[in-house]
Amino acid sequence: MRILRAFIVMLLPLGAMPAHAQSEPLNVVATTGMIADAVREIGRDQVDVTALMGAGVDPHAFRQTRTDILALMNADLIVWNGLFLEAQLEPLLLDLSESRNVIALGEAIPEDQRLSHADYEGRFDPHIWMDPKLWRMAVEALRDKMIETRPDAAVIFTANAEAYLARLAALDDYAQTRLATIPETARVLVTAHDAFGYFGRAYDFEVLGIQGISTASEAGLQRITELVDLLVNRDIRAIFVESSVSDRNIRALQEGAAAQGHDVAIGGELFSDAMGPESTYEGTYIGMIDHNITMITRALGGTAPQTGMSGNLGGK
Repeated sequence: MRILRAFIVMLLPLGAMPAHAQSEPLNVVATTGMIADAVREIGRDQVDVTALMGAGVDPHAFRQTRTDILALMNADLIVWNGLFLEAQLEPLLLDLSESRNVIALGEAIPEDQRLSHADYEGRFDPHIWMDPKLWRMAVEALRDKMIETRPDAAVIFTANAEAYLARLAALDDYAQTRLATIPETARVLVTAHDAFGYFGRAYDFEVLGIQGISTASEAGLQRITELVDLLVNRDIRAIFVESSVSDRNIRALQEGAAAQGHDVAIGGELFSDAMGPESTYEGTYIGMIDHNITMITRALGGTAPQTGMSGNLGGK
């Protein structure tokens, strides 16, 4: 850690200071788009937010650049997910937490509400944003940290957070209502990697990923064969690709099922570890989850409006 800290110091421009005057917007660096979006919702014009990872970026494999390190060192507040989501960044972020203003939102989720996984020994599933009720806890922890960092904006942060939390509650209501229209036997979600465990627990789905919790895990031929047999034997008609993961393994499942005379459709592209393109509705947390809920519902035989819960989806 001392070597890493020395390396960081060498990268800083002479006289660089991480703190800013109270009159300036709070300078926040977030690792993922989902976190950056929550910061923007709470802070509005009181914050400047930098997201290290954009649309389509896999946080499990993301490695920091020199520019990223400088941004982190000059931030008033650093926000990351934790729970080993940002695996390659974790040593740096833990080191920074010893001297900088840092929060890992995953730590806000009580351990008894975190999921474990057979191939992730000693760690919890980090994909907490897949359940809006859990994400509310993360948002509340973020709000409190932002107030602690900038007390003079407490009233603004509190009001903005309350409005955002209400929208998250509406999102969960939409999910409960729409996903319940899928026949129970069809509530099987097959994706590229195990990012949907919290989603499955929240909405009563069986979730099957080809790869494990981390995209760094490899999908063996045996796993592909097992899932092909499952698709055929249980007459599963739709599987899903992910925006931040290669579709190679999903296509292999589709081809394997076809070889046994079973047609499986690609139900669509879901957002798992990253949101949609910047400046789109799907490029917000609510839009990302709305997209997933709507696409899953429609692909698996349920009923949901094509444009989502509030008519903002791109008609996909």
